[in-house]
Amino acid sequence: MIGKEIGKMLLENQENFLIPAERVAHIQVTNRLDHALLVLTKIGYNVIPVLDAEFKIKGLISMSMIIDAITSIKDIEFSKLGDIRVDEVMQTDFAVIDNPYDLEEVLHLLVQNSFVCVASEDGSFTGIVTRSEILKATNHIAHEFENKYDVKRKIECV
Repeated sequence: MIGKEIGKMLLENQENFLIPAERVAHIQVTNRLDHALLVLTKIGYNVIPVLDAEFKIKGLISMSMIIDAITSIKDIEFSKLGDIRVDEVMQTDFAVIDNPYDLEEVLHLLVQNSFVCVASEDGSFTGIVTRSEILKATNHIAHEFENKYDVKRKIECV
């Protein structure tokens, strides 16, 4: 359980935790691996969400999944990139949380994931919560907690 004071300080920045779907790079389940590789390369991320035509989150795709799909025992077969669909190789077992989300659940999931996908009740992709945003809030706490604590202690002493 997150302590009351720490929880309050963490939630001071909560509006920045969720990166909205319209700002998140993604690809469609019907895209081919050549397109996925291009998107991943150009944006510089290792993993991005995969959505269907109704904007529902269906999986994750990564550089390593793409390379694994075109690698044989003897060679990397780049010619296969245009033949394989994203939904054939994407990861379908991944963390998705409902919006509104529970901060403690997010913290546990971000230990193993660099981001967590957030979906509405009907499964529509609403965005991601990143480890980076949570770490920014944690950094704020690390620098400000004692200042706030000292102020409270001084007020209590008066």
